[in-house]
Amino acid sequence: MIRKEEVYKVGRIGKPHGVHGELQMQFSDDVFDAVDADYLLLDIDGILVPFFMEEYRFRSDEVVLMKFCDVDTEAQARELTGSEVYFPRKLAEEGTAEVSWAQVVGYTLVDKATGKTVGRIVSIDETTINTLLEVMTPEDEERLIPASTDLIVKVDAEKQTIAMRIPAGLLDL
Repeated sequence: MIRKEEVYKVGRIGKPHGVHGELQMQFSDDVFDAVDADYLLLDIDGILVPFFMEEYRFRSDEVVLMKFCDVDTEAQARELTGSEVYFPRKLAEEGTAEVSWAQVVGYTLVDKATGKTVGRIVSIDETTINTLLEVMTPEDEERLIPASTDLIVKVDAEKQTIAMRIPAGLLDL
């Protein structure tokens, strides 16, 4: 059984496209295109189920038209609408040298200056001009940290940690 710690969210299934089982998928990470992968994982009632990709084509920078094997009708495709889409961390790490923002959700953020754990990255906010890491502290407080590559000292995909130079006073806000 595949555990949530072994994957990260890359998108969400939208509505069916046509009558032959093709689906619209909004994606935040196109790792499935950059890495030699045969499948994506869909969250079906809390269980991560692999769906093998038959073919896909990009409709825009955020939407791909996806056809999964054995999903051949609009009714079958409609059953998958709204499902969250995940990708295996291991395949992403083997296939690409860089770590994407979507991939760091679940990583632990460490303050390089003090060596202390700031918290766990729970999501990435890309709705503003500056990308922000949404971090949940050990005290269950939410912190927003600028996701500037200039501040990142080290990313350890194996340990799932990010060491970062956090500006003085930011954690006190």
